[in-house]
Amino acid sequence: MKRRAFLASSLAASATASLLPSSVRGEEAAEPHPSRRDYYELRLYRVRQGPNVKLMADFFRDAAIPAWNRIGVRPVGVFTVVIGPENPTFYVLLTHPSADSVLTAEDRLMADPEFLRAGVRVINTPSSDPIYRRIESSVLRAFETAPHIEVPEKRPRIFELRTYENHSKKANLKKIEMFNTGEITIFRRHGLQPVFFGESLIGSGLPNVTYMLTFADMEERDKNWAAFGADPAWKKLSTTPGYTDAEIVFSITNRILRPAPYSQL
Repeated sequence: MKRRAFLASSLAASATASLLPSSVRGEEAAEPHPSRRDYYELRLYRVRQGPNVKLMADFFRDAAIPAWNRIGVRPVGVFTVVIGPENPTFYVLLTHPSADSVLTAEDRLMADPEFLRAGVRVINTPSSDPIYRRIESSVLRAFETAPHIEVPEKRPRIFELRTYENHSKKANLKKIEMFNTGEITIFRRHGLQPVFFGESLIGSGLPNVTYMLTFADMEERDKNWAAFGADPAWKKLSTTPGYTDAEIVFSITNRILRPAPYSQL
């Protein structure tokens, strides 16, 4: 109950802030009501190497994803690590239509008899033999200019998950403004295909922004990033006072992920 109360107060504060006049929030223009944007929960399930990897995969495919879909959480992305720390880890991206969905999802899952039946092996795991070590979770709100998840075509591909930590909330809002006023447009021009962009509301390493891109393979990724970096519009934007990395980006974390065969992304 304490966690739910904390989530409720944090998300409510975020929603309230978004409804304030732009002059109060220090932004150039008022943004849409937050209910018009997706909310994302990004979960990391850290698993011990061995048979537990298959047990978790079966759980996601047969129990969790169908149950999340039944309560309106869709699409659900499940990814494994190609390049990144602490492997094996399952990265799970849950797409919520509202903040209320984030708050109530766990209660609704645990009230679903089919989920409890299909997921019994993981749900009832004993403390003496846990299937996963821990779940890390962060809650994000979609950007104004990318308000909804973008589901890529179903074909072999990789995903890049990037997190930009900022030294202050002011710097964090400036980086979001930079994305909204030009950076995302330049991304799209060079085949840096977004899946989502999110402002982290709850989680570790705050304040930060996290986003996901998708590519056919590493060769396409490297080629498209090189084209982006050489774009005159990007060079101008990235050297504009107030938008330089030195002013607003504290650190960047990068992971390359592969979708599970049953992933909806």
